[in-house]
Amino acid sequence: MVRLTDKLEMLFKDIVKRDSEGIYWFKTYLAGEWVSTKEYSDVYSPIDESVIAKMPRLSYEDINRTIDKIYSSGRWSARNTPGHKRLRILFRAAELLREYEDVLVDSLIINAGKTISAARGEVKASIDRLERADMDLRKVLGDYIPGDWSDETLETESIVRREPVGIVLIITPFNYPLFDTVNKIVYSFIVGNAFIVKPASADPVPVILLAKILEQAGMPKDSFAIITVSGREMDKIVSDKRIAAISLTGSTETGEKVLKTAGVKQFVMELGGGDPAIILSDADLEWAAQRVARGIYTYSGQRCDAIKLILVERSVYERFKELLINELKKVKIGDPRDPSVDMGPVISADVVDEVIDAVRDAESKGGKILFGGRRIGRTYIEPTLIEADKSIVKSLKAYQKEIFASIAVITSIDNVDEAIELSNGRRYGLDAAIFGKDINKIRKLIRFLEVGAVYINDYPRHGIGYYPFGGRKDSGIGREGIGYSLEYVTAYKSIVYNYKGAGVWEYL
Repeated sequence: MVRLTDKLEMLFKDIVKRDSEGIYWFKTYLAGEWVSTKEYSDVYSPIDESVIAKMPRLSYEDINRTIDKIYSSGRWSARNTPGHKRLRILFRAAELLREYEDVLVDSLIINAGKTISAARGEVKASIDRLERADMDLRKVLGDYIPGDWSDETLETESIVRREPVGIVLIITPFNYPLFDTVNKIVYSFIVGNAFIVKPASADPVPVILLAKILEQAGMPKDSFAIITVSGREMDKIVSDKRIAAISLTGSTETGEKVLKTAGVKQFVMELGGGDPAIILSDADLEWAAQRVARGIYTYSGQRCDAIKLILVERSVYERFKELLINELKKVKIGDPRDPSVDMGPVISADVVDEVIDAVRDAESKGGKILFGGRRIGRTYIEPTLIEADKSIVKSLKAYQKEIFASIAVITSIDNVDEAIELSNGRRYGLDAAIFGKDINKIRKLIRFLEVGAVYINDYPRHGIGYYPFGGRKDSGIGREGIGYSLEYVTAYKSIVYNYKGAGVWEYL
């Protein structure tokens, strides 16, 4: 049976206790209090599906009281903390993440099924994001507007400032439980918002540990909370009028439901994806195959920016296909605690079932499995590459849906117009990758692809948000990224000064 590290109880003894079976019972944080509840939910490890933790199951009454506390006092605690102190709190949190790195890495491996290198990478990215919080401030500045450009506003002037909206509801996905939470907290809190985090039910452990770190870093105690509640119970919360903005990363279906339920609010949402990779005839094929393979299998394909569709110019199709298959053959699948493993489990057995269903669907329509597609454990499956003629690609489930696993469809194209048509034919528009040198073809693709970001000669990866990312169509609303997310969690306020008759100005 898989178990979380023994260091947890030693380092976080006031928020977690271990029972005789080695299972950790956690408290959660509600606006200044660490609380237990009568009912608890099981938390599993995708490595072997064993129970590793118990999380408090909050009632709506618990959450309602918490929102009321944050609304009445916590949002003002955050806003009244001077900006330089808010920045210092985030920098201190970065120091503490570094101090607790081993425990956080363990939580990501055991609870989220990440490989050792991926878990360390996520902790490092979280630290980097906190340490670059000052870069967000470049978008906090306001404007000065002189009034003498219109007869109507002569002898007036205005400043336009940005203000925090109040409370931001942060809804995070299972695939980057630590980083996505850190990222959303940084851009929400740096401008003075309070926040409530709803972590993914599958892997809440890293988020609970983060809450303790934030408390230790000096975050205003009544300005934040972690609500351990299932997604099915979120309707009342997302529609609460006391919540001013929602920052969500998740599936398109979840995003659509939140939009229908929430009412008038501000939103930033990164939703479904699965990206196309376009291989031009003059591409460095060895490099392209290596990077596309990584885009397929990294974190078992459980990334919004994972490559799901590969479009290759016909003259290099066979050679590229051969190289890509060879790269996928190198991938070692297994227990992510093994340092030599490249690809661990998916988050649940249901995901493997979905991949197998997509494979059967493709085969029934004339597709061919070039590599993978075999289940090798309840939560483990080989990276899967499906070959399909371009005439049937659009009919495949693997094209129509975002299957959150390591699965991609490959087909040949005769020109970039076909690449554009097949890429834009999906309901998603998160990113695209282009491999090649012909600047005219690349420029045409850049212009016509309906996506939020285009990566040239590399696979899509959002990193810490140094470059803004976000989708078009069913892939989301707004942009995440350092500085770029602030507009979704702030409000403009215009202050107009009237000096008519005061002799301040004497116009000709």
